[in-house]
Amino acid sequence: MQTEVNAPRKERLMSMDQSEMRARPSIILVHGAWADGSSWSSVTERLQADGYDVTAPQFPLTSLADDVARLRQVLALQKGPTVIAGHSYGGQVMTALGTDAPNVVGIVYIAAVGLDEGESLNGLLAQGPPTPALAHQFVDEQGFVWLTQDDFVNHFAGDVEPVKAKVLYAVQQPLAASALDDVMTVPAWKLVPSWYLVAQDDQALPADAQRMFANRMNATTIEVPSGHLAMVSHPGEVVRLAETAAEAALAADAVT
Repeated sequence: MQTEVNAPRKERLMSMDQSEMRARPSIILVHGAWADGSSWSSVTERLQADGYDVTAPQFPLTSLADDVARLRQVLALQKGPTVIAGHSYGGQVMTALGTDAPNVVGIVYIAAVGLDEGESLNGLLAQGPPTPALAHQFVDEQGFVWLTQDDFVNHFAGDVEPVKAKVLYAVQQPLAASALDDVMTVPAWKLVPSWYLVAQDDQALPADAQRMFANRMNATTIEVPSGHLAMVSHPGEVVRLAETAAEAALAADAVT
């Protein structure tokens, strides 16, 4: 007779009683610049099907402080332990929670920025030439940075089906240029367990930069042959990593 440990994942989920299901962490999904919460749709659907409480809010992208305030607003609505997954600039937002991250039991970086204390995004970008996805970015009269359609469709969303990539381009939210100068304080990854998905074919945030972030935060790391929007083109891998983080947090809670 097959044991619980060796049962298929779906059978394990079905066998959980309601108290076990409630004990599992909630998951918050943080979108990055030039995106919105809909970029997480495929991941959200899969996590919900697996029984997780998921929130994928919209972030204003008006300043790092405003975005962190929105994340704290959403965190306050969670009923218990929470895992946060952030993509691209979304990693900057969850990292900036710093030493004040109540109930956060894991942070998952999806091709995301993971700065250290004293670093800024502009400092990171200055270390090399613009990547193909950012080569023709422009700033509007209100001080917000946008991507051109060609760079977005062919590079930012390079491995996403073109029709879908154009929809994602149409709903992009620009990032306040001033946010690029915000300096990181003590990063949350120094206090909270972290996981990292490296997008090997990323044309926005180089894979080597992602590996550097993952290595110095000692993150549990996987690599996927994906472009920058891994949660769109490879949602299965993203879901597995987020659930791994949630399951690790649940296991750690069981022994304390």
